[in-house]
Parts: sequence; structure tokens; C-alpha cells
Amino acid sequence: MLITVLKSKIHRATVTQTNLFYEGSITVDTLLMEKAGILPGEKVEVLNLNNGARLETYAIKGRRKSGVIFLNGPAARGACVGDEIIIVAYGLVDESQAGKIKPKIVKVDGRNRIKN
Repeated sequence: MLITVLKSKIHRATVTQTNLFYEGSITVDTLLMEKAGILPGEKVEVLNLNNGARLETYAIKGRRKSGVIFLNGPAARGACVGDEIIIVAYGLVDESQAGKIKPKIVKVDGRNRIKN
């Protein structure tokens, strides 16, 4: 049986911009995506620590080392600039392998710079 497990997490990122009229997605600093193992176009869940909202979208690369976290399109309604969010991605694994999965967790500071 396949089960869904946590694969990647960017913890306590700060939203730096929203753009309701963009096609959609979340733009994330490329360095953060790489460190977390999140691929361009990969489905992610965005958890807003300020308002409790949870939304699904896909990741697109932002400028490397810029600290950008942009919510675009309908996702822009899920957060305000300055809100703290958690970005998570999951993987499907065989149940027998689930205990061997070690998620990549990237912790960031208030400017979306890597802490760990």
C-alpha cells in the first residue's frame, strides 16, 4: 500500500508579496526550494500561521538568495504580506518504507534566510 508522507518543509517563511492577478502558484526563493528538495511545478501545501488557512498550489522558482515568497493568483487571498507560513510537500511511498523517510526541513528567519 502507498501512503503519503512529509517529504519537504520550509518552516516559518514570511510572505513578501501577493499578486491576485498572476496565473497562480507560490514563488519561492530558488535556494530555499533546492535545500528543501521542492521541484518547480511540484504541488505544495501552504499553511498560514496567522489565520489558520491551508491551501494547495504549485511551486515556481524565484530569484536565488532573494528571500522571495510570493503568493500568486487565488492563493494570494490566503495570506497577507508579513504572514508567517509553512510550505510542505509530500511524497507517496510504500508503507514498508515510510519509517525510513527523513524529510528535508529548512528553517528560515524573518527575512527568509536559512537558519539551519
